[in-house]
Amino acid sequence: MRDSLPREIRQIPLERIDVLNPRERNAKAFSDIVANIKAIGLKKPIVVTPRPSDDGSDRYLLVCGEGRMKAFKALGQATIPALVVEVDDEDAFIMSLTENVARRQWRPLELLAGIEQLLARGYNPRQISVKTGLTFSYVQGIVSLIKGGEQRLLVAVEKGDVPLNAALAIVGAGDDDKAVQAALQEAYEAGTLRGRKLIDTRRVLERRSKLGRSIARRMPRGTSDVTTSSLVRTYQKEVERQKAMVRKATIAQQRLLFTVSALQELFKDDNFVNLLRAEGLDTLPRYLAERVWTDGRRT
Repeated sequence: MRDSLPREIRQIPLERIDVLNPRERNAKAFSDIVANIKAIGLKKPIVVTPRPSDDGSDRYLLVCGEGRMKAFKALGQATIPALVVEVDDEDAFIMSLTENVARRQWRPLELLAGIEQLLARGYNPRQISVKTGLTFSYVQGIVSLIKGGEQRLLVAVEKGDVPLNAALAIVGAGDDDKAVQAALQEAYEAGTLRGRKLIDTRRVLERRSKLGRSIARRMPRGTSDVTTSSLVRTYQKEVERQKAMVRKATIAQQRLLFTVSALQELFKDDNFVNLLRAEGLDTLPRYLAERVWTDGRRT
């Protein structure tokens, strides 16, 4: 158990710390970390485990706290308070992954990459569940999506856009559009896919159909495999694109409400209505007509 590990806090030279699983971080989030540490200091020490170097000098492997360590470097510090624990590489990796899962704001692709690495190390879903604190059914579902190459659905599940059971039902339907629609209908009737989630799920399925199951860029032959960092960057761009779509949709909705309100006022004037009829302009698109209908009268 982690709580039973021998530990002590030391001031460790930053130049002697090696990173086990380097990650790229959002520039805004990192600047916030730097500003916070500069203002009030380090609230929580990083976690490292000692590793002897070839020349016999003391070196350490970072287990948790890469953002804090980089912030200290950015602030020109030479040392950092660190909790030193004695663990092997396997336990260090699991502690690092568990730390990420426990954060309030972790990136979906980081979690997925961690689970994939545990699978590659020979852990089964139940063991991953025990070591990470995630429920077995959740891990089992995520593993099924990973093995199916369903990266787009995986990210949607982690963002909360698509319920896990709905994603599994969609995968189980295969490439048969009718079977996929039946899976959506079943999830709707079960109450797990209603309202906004249903809309988000349909959007994900449209992108999945047009762009494929993976969100990674297609690499030309002869290039290296896609890295976790590149997947994170791709995911961040996808998030920004979706935010832009939401902003455009909000503006369009506001304009539509203004138009409907203006038309409702105009149609209260009989002279205006008679003029439209005389000019043969007394019909509206169904969507607008249903909203402009006022005083029990349709134009």
